[in-house]
Amino acid sequence: MNFRPKRIDNPDINLTPLIDVVFLLLIFFMVSTTFTQEARLDITLPTADGLTINEFSDAVEIMVSDEGHYYLGEAVFTYEDMAALRSALALALEDSDSSLTISADGAASHQAVVTLMDIAGQVGYVNLNFTTAQPAQE
Repeated sequence: MNFRPKRIDNPDINLTPLIDVVFLLLIFFMVSTTFTQEARLDITLPTADGLTINEFSDAVEIMVSDEGHYYLGEAVFTYEDMAALRSALALALEDSDSSLTISADGAASHQAVVTLMDIAGQVGYVNLNFTTAQPAQE
């Protein structure tokens, strides 16, 4: 007869499948997340119905405020600084794919946007893109 007490083994919990599932979920959410580029300038974009185009990755983005100031990266240009704006756009053209994205405030003057388009054409930008906001759905 065997009078020794039976030894109870602690069950092992294998965490490898759990770690695999969590890792796959992490990868799924990282890939499916969209990253939006928030503007540093508070502008109200005009609304437009239409097809959306894929964003250009190497496009130079310039913003026009409602006061008529131009924002190219960290630099701020006014209507009196058109020569400086022209040289900054020409310098930015060397590093891009010759497309310019214009984000103009809805209250910006038409002249400010047309002046920017004229300078961009003179410098050599071929593709001009305008950012708009989707109208609110009712």
